[in-house]
Amino acid sequence: MTSPRELRRASALTLARLIREGAVSARDVVDAHIERIAAVNPVLNAVVHTRFDAARAEADAADARRAAEGPDALPLLHGVPCTIKESFAVTGCPHTAGHLARRPLRPTRDAVTVARLRAAGAIPLGLTNTSELCLWMETHNRVYGRTRNPYDPARIVGGSSGGEGAIIGAGGSPFGLAADVGGSIRMPAFFNGVFGHKPTGGLVPVSGQHPPPHGAARLMLGTGPIARRAEDLMPVLRLLAGPDGEDDSCEAHPLGDPATVAFGGRRVVVVQDPGQRVSRDLRLALRRAADALAARGAVVEELVLPRLRKTFDIWSAMMAEAAAVPFSEILTDGAGFRPARAFAAWATRRSPHTLPSLVLAGLEGLVARLPGRQARFLEESAALRAEIDAALPPGTLWLHPPYSRTAPRHLSPLLTPFDWVHTGLMNVLGLPATQVPLGLDRRGLPLGVQVAGRWHEDHLTIAAALALEEAFGGWVPPA
Repeated sequence: MTSPRELRRASALTLARLIREGAVSARDVVDAHIERIAAVNPVLNAVVHTRFDAARAEADAADARRAAEGPDALPLLHGVPCTIKESFAVTGCPHTAGHLARRPLRPTRDAVTVARLRAAGAIPLGLTNTSELCLWMETHNRVYGRTRNPYDPARIVGGSSGGEGAIIGAGGSPFGLAADVGGSIRMPAFFNGVFGHKPTGGLVPVSGQHPPPHGAARLMLGTGPIARRAEDLMPVLRLLAGPDGEDDSCEAHPLGDPATVAFGGRRVVVVQDPGQRVSRDLRLALRRAADALAARGAVVEELVLPRLRKTFDIWSAMMAEAAAVPFSEILTDGAGFRPARAFAAWATRRSPHTLPSLVLAGLEGLVARLPGRQARFLEESAALRAEIDAALPPGTLWLHPPYSRTAPRHLSPLLTPFDWVHTGLMNVLGLPATQVPLGLDRRGLPLGVQVAGRWHEDHLTIAAALALEEAFGGWVPPA
């Protein structure tokens, strides 16, 4: 008999196979993960809304369906539990995105990506914490509080999908649904030792999320999976991808097969970012990843792209250009952002908002008063895209650090607020990128590497994740 501990280490595909074969019931799988969430969540504060009773009932219904229809009639993820980032609409559940003013709201229908997972047989166990309005790299807000890292609760989980990263890293969920506009899938996956994939811009619809992206921002926001095993990334991505009739930026595009990817002779580029500090541990981890792909026949080289120094300026200019509704209006529900009053309220502990949100709103106002700067960095964006087009032709894989260091202590990112641009670059360019765990450092904190590829070559970056998981073991459950 498969033990609860074994179930909590298996991939979603393995769990689905065991359920179809009758080796284990969907109820057993769901109960094993609920048990784990109940054990770790009082410390982590990762799952902020549970639907355990509903999940058990759905698991029982899944078992009854298997008995009635047989294994061949079941969808891909039949009976497999998952978790959902709270910024996605889930019928009857909170949908605040960490914003106090939205506490009374309850969606009457699922976001399209949630509906697609349910149609594939997945069973949501609960919703996970985010940063306020999903725009900061530490998961903390006035609605639910702070989320803590399963490898060291004194450290951050990343953001904005930090609750997803934390509960998956802790073994409480085999996979989850997340979104990424500057690294919000990849940083939580990195800090919590699991896999995450930000797809090519426009591959997966972004309908049913809050805050809702508009215009070009829809191509910068990537909706994708976080998972404890690499083999789940592509199947889940296939379920999520494709137009939904609402998000007009989303287009149908065929997805390749990671199983067909060979590394012999493939160019793998270690991209040097001259404007960013990277710890020795992460530089060594990146080199080990390159060596592992070289051992499979890849041709590894290094490349310096001087324009990467300007990544933050390019990202902020493009976000400002794409924002049909300013962040400050979303934050204040249209009441207008008055910096002096807002920061005074925060200093006297009367603010409904977190400090990073107030700073972002203030910076947005500053950028709006510098139109010449914005135009200049929009031009730089086009130049950087052309530079990458020339230097990284189709079929090339790009290795890049996910952050400047392993998971920092709570609040310390405020002292180095631009280190997340290691991931934000991929959003600016709409490139697919997969975050891959590479074991633990001497303090027991997860190491990792970001693997990027050219547009619509998601299968290549996921193939690299599979290869690196084989080489280094992938997710290491926390002690």
